[in-house]
Amino acid sequence: MPSTVRSAGRARALLRDLLSEADTSQELFEAAELIVSELVANAVTHARTPGRLIAVVLAISAGRLRIEVHDASDRPAELPLGAGIDSESGRGLLLVDALAVVWGCSPRPGGVGKFVWAVVGPVEGESCVG
Repeated sequence: MPSTVRSAGRARALLRDLLSEADTSQELFEAAELIVSELVANAVTHARTPGRLIAVVLAISAGRLRIEVHDASDRPAELPLGAGIDSESGRGLLLVDALAVVWGCSPRPGGVGKFVWAVVGPVEGESCVG
């Protein structure tokens, strides 16, 4: 995808297509939609590398959804030290941290940049089928 603000909408459309064929709960869908939006928005905003694209990878396994957003920046994604109450941005990864079972940032193997990933779904012993 191009590194533009429209890519978050395209990523949500891909997510809807994938999840429309899976038997997932509304809660999982809503969390996943917010997480994919935040991760793509972060890649577009903070990983601007001229001429480079971002990639979104979605995979369902064992009732969980893994979301990956790849970009060409080597700058790691980290939780902010603190967004002020009046700040218009800076809370995206805090939302990801609250909604994901687990998330992280990894260098792209054999490539340029990194990917930020998050897993959405039930905690061990819960069911996400709804």
